[in-house]
Amino acid sequence: MKMVIAIVQDHDSQRLTDKLTKNNFRNTKLASTGGFLRSGNTTFLCGVQDERVDELLNVIDDTCGNREQTVAPVTPMGGNADSYIPYPVEVEVGGATVFVLPIEQFERF
Repeated sequence: MKMVIAIVQDHDSQRLTDKLTKNNFRNTKLASTGGFLRSGNTTFLCGVQDERVDELLNVIDDTCGNREQTVAPVTPMGGNADSYIPYPVEVEVGGATVFVLPIEQFERF
């Protein structure tokens, strides 16, 4: 058994929830915050049998694609103001950061 931890952008959260449910993957959602853009993320915890890990990773990959987004940079809070960019920039957002961990024991009460 494996524990799959997937951190996705809030924009993809509901679609991923729907697809996980449709494909019979039990999951727990946790609200989280990203560091780079300080935007909302959702962290999914999924316990899955070893033989279904690739299927789960495919669902995540198909649902959480990368896309371009225009963002207004945050004013620097201390540090060097020379690195501050005062105009909106295009950045790539989305996708998922996924960790697959071995599970020694699983219990459901």
